[in-house]
Amino acid sequence: MYAIIETGGKQYRVEQGDVIDIERLGDAVDSGKVEFDRVLMVGGDEARIGTPAVDGARVTGTLVSELRGPKIRIFKMKRRKGYRRSNGHRQDLHRVRIDNIAV
Repeated sequence: MYAIIETGGKQYRVEQGDVIDIERLGDAVDSGKVEFDRVLMVGGDEARIGTPAVDGARVTGTLVSELRGPKIRIFKMKRRKGYRRSNGHRQDLHRVRIDNIAV
């Protein structure tokens, strides 16, 4: 069985036992347990598609670690004007192991 969940403005296809990197959830994971209510689809023998979310479906997981994504370099330049700006960004992430998909 698999599910498609939405968190942090992105959609992920998950199965039980998968480990995914998602955008940082803030203070919602103090206990180490993560619960995703926004389940867009549950697939398996028979697919259930939500409008927009499947009623009563939940995906639970465990917080494995906190990490930072790869460095992204931002470089702005205007030719012949001497204007150059360099910046960088690293996104804060949570690594989550999917424990259960319940419909």
